[in-house]
Amino acid sequence: MAGMEPMQEMEPRGGGAAVTDPRGVLRQGRAFLDFFWDIAKPEQEVRLAATESLLRHLREGKKDDELKYTLKRLVEGLGATREAARPGFSLALAQVLQAFEEIPLCSILEQIKEKHNLEKVKKKLVRNAAFGNFFGVMALFQSGRLVKDRKALLESIQLLQQLTNHQTHLRDLPRKTLIDITSEVPETVFEEVLFDILQGDLSSAFTSPENLHLLLVGMQKFPGVLKPKKLKKLFGSPTVVNEENVSRLVELLKSAAKSEKEDKKLPSVVFDLLQVALKEGAFELFWNEVVENGLLKEKSGPVSYMCYRLLGSALPLLSLEQLQVVLKGKVMLHYGEHVVATQSPQGFKFAAEMEGYIDTFLSGCDDPERQLAVMMGFSTLTNQGRPVLLSASRVVRHLQAVTLQKYICWLKDMFLRPDLDCCLDFSSNRQKQNRQNADIAQQKIARLRRWIMHRLVNITESATRKEESLVMDIARFCFFHAFFVAKKKKNSQIAEASVLPSEPLNERDHTETENYFFGLLQTLNTLPVLGDTAKAAALREKHIHGVTADGKLWIFLLVEYANKLLSSEHVKAVKPFTKEQRDIWERTLQSVKNLQKENKSDSAKIGAFQQLLLSVAIHLFKNQSETVDVLSDLLNCTERAFSKEAKKKKTDDSEPGWVEVMVEILLSLLAQPSLLLRRISKSVFVWICPNLTKRGLQLILDVFDPNQEQNEESAVVVMEESNKKTKSAQDTDEEGSEDSSDEDNTDSEDEESEEVDDNFRSQLMKVLQGGNALEGDKSDEELDDDAMMALDKNISALFAEQQKRIQAKKDEKDRIRKEKILRRDFKAKVLDLIDVFLVKQAENPLVFDIIEPLLQLIEQCMSSDSDKQEVDFLQKTASIFKNSLCRNKQYCKRVASLQEDVHALVQRLVKKACKHSDSAVALYYFSASLYLLKVLKGNTSSTAPPPEPEKQSDSRAKQLLNPGCLNVKKVAAIYQQALTQFLSRRNSPLTFSMFHDLFKRFPIMCKPLVDTLVEFITAATRQHQQAMACLLLHRVLLLHELKLFVTEEEWEELITRSISQVTQCLKTLGKPIMKAEKEKVAKCLELLNFLLKTVKGQELSVELAEVEQVLLPLQQLQDIGSSPRLDSLYWNVMRWLDHTKPKKEKTATKPTQGAESLKRKKKGFLPETKKRKNRKKGIQENGVEPGEDGEAAPQEQPLGTETPKHKKGLVPGGSKKHPGRGGRENGVAKAGGGNLPTADEGDAVADKKKKKRKRKNRKRKGAAGDEAEQVPAAKKTKGSVVQETQQKRDKAKKKRKDKQAPVLQE
Repeated sequence: MAGMEPMQEMEPRGGGAAVTDPRGVLRQGRAFLDFFWDIAKPEQEVRLAATESLLRHLREGKKDDELKYTLKRLVEGLGATREAARPGFSLALAQVLQAFEEIPLCSILEQIKEKHNLEKVKKKLVRNAAFGNFFGVMALFQSGRLVKDRKALLESIQLLQQLTNHQTHLRDLPRKTLIDITSEVPETVFEEVLFDILQGDLSSAFTSPENLHLLLVGMQKFPGVLKPKKLKKLFGSPTVVNEENVSRLVELLKSAAKSEKEDKKLPSVVFDLLQVALKEGAFELFWNEVVENGLLKEKSGPVSYMCYRLLGSALPLLSLEQLQVVLKGKVMLHYGEHVVATQSPQGFKFAAEMEGYIDTFLSGCDDPERQLAVMMGFSTLTNQGRPVLLSASRVVRHLQAVTLQKYICWLKDMFLRPDLDCCLDFSSNRQKQNRQNADIAQQKIARLRRWIMHRLVNITESATRKEESLVMDIARFCFFHAFFVAKKKKNSQIAEASVLPSEPLNERDHTETENYFFGLLQTLNTLPVLGDTAKAAALREKHIHGVTADGKLWIFLLVEYANKLLSSEHVKAVKPFTKEQRDIWERTLQSVKNLQKENKSDSAKIGAFQQLLLSVAIHLFKNQSETVDVLSDLLNCTERAFSKEAKKKKTDDSEPGWVEVMVEILLSLLAQPSLLLRRISKSVFVWICPNLTKRGLQLILDVFDPNQEQNEESAVVVMEESNKKTKSAQDTDEEGSEDSSDEDNTDSEDEESEEVDDNFRSQLMKVLQGGNALEGDKSDEELDDDAMMALDKNISALFAEQQKRIQAKKDEKDRIRKEKILRRDFKAKVLDLIDVFLVKQAENPLVFDIIEPLLQLIEQCMSSDSDKQEVDFLQKTASIFKNSLCRNKQYCKRVASLQEDVHALVQRLVKKACKHSDSAVALYYFSASLYLLKVLKGNTSSTAPPPEPEKQSDSRAKQLLNPGCLNVKKVAAIYQQALTQFLSRRNSPLTFSMFHDLFKRFPIMCKPLVDTLVEFITAATRQHQQAMACLLLHRVLLLHELKLFVTEEEWEELITRSISQVTQCLKTLGKPIMKAEKEKVAKCLELLNFLLKTVKGQELSVELAEVEQVLLPLQQLQDIGSSPRLDSLYWNVMRWLDHTKPKKEKTATKPTQGAESLKRKKKGFLPETKKRKNRKKGIQENGVEPGEDGEAAPQEQPLGTETPKHKKGLVPGGSKKHPGRGGRENGVAKAGGGNLPTADEGDAVADKKKKKRKRKNRKRKGAAGDEAEQVPAAKKTKGSVVQETQQKRDKAKKKRKDKQAPVLQE
């Protein structure tokens, strides 16, 4: 029970005031009280869990005293100081009241009023009391019982009305709570109970937004009570929204907008006012007068955002006619200007929030007409022709099928016949200044068409209720207007040619549409199968993309459509085909048809080749001259790849095979800007990997050869640069070309200062000499105006030429930098092909040809620049090397014919690892050699079978003993040279982990190399190398597999030689042991410990006398004894030689009883200012007699351990602050204070005093120690200590007076 007392003292911190507990509720257990501590914690999860546990405890216990204490504690916590505690106690109280309905609400409300009385509480606790009352009412309301108890409801409403006077602390929380309670009350209760007490608030509805909100909620919830007649009685008008109240409503809504600006949400009063206006039939008046002509004239951000939020929130409530009014009004125009003006990253962007409102409306609206009206309304809000709504907006996913079809038809019609009059168009001030009025209409049409085309392409990806016919319709439309033009005669056979554009498309329009079409092709290639049929569902389960429900490729359907257009007389191509191009087109179609007739077992392979052929063929419409040659080679490769004769007969070595040609084509396609072609190229490469030849692989590896970069870089760079120019033009126009006028002068500001070369200086001198400007003897009057003008003209021309040269140098640097980036990007794409080959063809012998180029690439990247692109490329290359090559579980199983080449490759890799200066690169070379060892050992040799082990062993032992194709003798010689270099060379790139990995993964290499390790324990010239030899030998001997390769005699001989070498190594220790030798000693002792343990455990016949002779003298070395690690290792070894560590005798004397009591009494940490007082007290209280004057003598301080008081002169022995005062000797004022000594005499006297004081202190210490040994310290009573302290103070005052008297007389 004594342990509960501190707990009870701490409890009031959690709940407020102290709790008296006569019944012993607090003594029943700590768990019950912890609930209230957890309820007050800031973490919401902890509070909720504590509330649930408290309810469970009260239900299971059913104790009235606990329930009573709970209610009291929760009521107290409502006014807690911590903000997180108040809602926690409020929620807990609400849950308790809901669970125990027998508790009367009125009694709880009385407790709340009594505990948190606003009239009696202190001024500084008014805030807590106000929150206590508020959260108390919230608890009653959240319990769900307040509406049923009329008396409690009435008193709660009255309490909330009182709390409205405390706006400083509660702000508008009481008003909002009052409105929430009113909205939950039944109509009869409102009329009979609340109407009378709320009548004053309702009559003053136009004085504050809160009162207006209360009125609006009442009108919507209780229309039978708040009838027009009663409204007229309250505030003089039967309606709220009328012409008389417009000005007052505007002011109230402005106030509400400014109060809610931090929450960034629409105020509830505004939305309720909109609903009342719709109910009263005054929406047009509200929208036109209150919103557009009232609120929008207020040039403030919160009011404007409130109008935008009101527009978005009003969409679900409006009819079709009202939507058309709103979407063409001033709020929409104001919103569009805001979107264009806040394109900077720093500005607050409302566009995303408005898109959320549109998304919510479309997802909840079932009326296709209203959906279409909203989509058309936001699509016609344009900034100089370009709609403000994002063309990639995903709100179209909620459109119904009918609405989506109508919307697409409207978009296509606007593309062909742009109707700018139906658009709500605006221009920013900068656009009005920059644009010319002559071509403004053409620019608007071009911007609108660009947005429409992107919108159509995005619909195929975003819309969820799309059908195949709809997607094909969009694809045909894009393709037609990208590459074809309809003739003047209308054609009913081709739907896209039936309507002629009102404004013909120019070359730029065709180019932009062409780019969007190839983006659409990429979308179609990754599009899941559409449709609800069983066949479509089966294809979706197989994750097949890019085909229709009947299995046809989307691109094949488009090629068929293109062929139809080419053969039509009513359309013409933007870039007509020549006869050669038309022939290659026809040949491609025939080849695709032949592929479709092939065996269906290779359907994936056939599909990949079809996609490649069709994708390249459709690029004929874009780049005709470049695509013809590629397509011709591709057709030849495809025909040879699928022909049966090509598989039987071998091609001539002088003629490249179809695989080599295909690889060249794929590499050229990887350099293309088209993402579609690059992805299809990779999928095709997967299928040609099994047929890849050494020459074809070399074509890929040549990309990484730095000697051949010069031949390939120009083609790659030109392809990418042309694309970047097109793409940049497109992007700048998409983002808005109105700001382009400000970008002309940016380059000139960043020019770097260039040193003037000698050539330019000489030219400048010639110009000046020609104009006689350097002759200093002549006056300036000799040059007339014409001569000066001619000189200025020559100088300006010279500087212009110099500026051109400087700019040319900068352009050349920029070009080189861009080419480097493009080459790195191209190499990264080709590296993906290497990764594919290593994963898909891990058992192919061509993998060996990839190892060295990959390692050279890693080495090249490590020595190059460290920019982000280079680092990413290096990480990608290293990841492919480690994961796809070295860690791949599949490897080549046909190495019998390649044994010599693979062994030679191992030798080259190990030699390069040894010669390299960077250890990180050497690790990659060494890892590659270990991969080759795995391959060689994993292959079965055609020679004699492996030797059987002497003992019966399992299959794992047989597997370990089988060398496979590995020539152990030859490989051991290679690694022996590397190991010798590691243990002898000063700065070797090889590391311990490399050889440890070798021995651990290939135990077959342990026996040939273990002799080298034993030898270098003493043969190594450096201490750390001897340590590495010991460590490696220790790890090798620990391997259980080693015993499979050695006989018992060899094992015993190995242990004997190892012990001998370690013994010889320990003989060479110097005295004292240097820092570099300590690590060697530690490794030697660890190895020796294992060796002796092996000898004793296996009972080997090894002579250990020499070891004992060497180890015994080491015991006397101080370096080993002072190091805990070495000391422990040494005695672990000596234990095997039957020597035990001697126990050290304790020299410390037994502490006296007085000292023990002093140690026990010392508690905690004391500051410096308290230490002397406490020490004096402790000495006096433990039986030490004070001095003659009643004060304790100061203790002796050792040399160099003066306390701060000694240094500052605040202790006896002289005062630094007042040198004129006489010092004290043991607390007694010095006699003869009138005759003050000089400075030198004072120092001498001070020294004498110090010596005298030290002698006295020693005597007193001895006396105190003797007394402490004889008599235990007696504890003084409290009264005696106080009395003694008072006596000391009186004596000290008297001494100060005596001391000051002689000074005053002098």
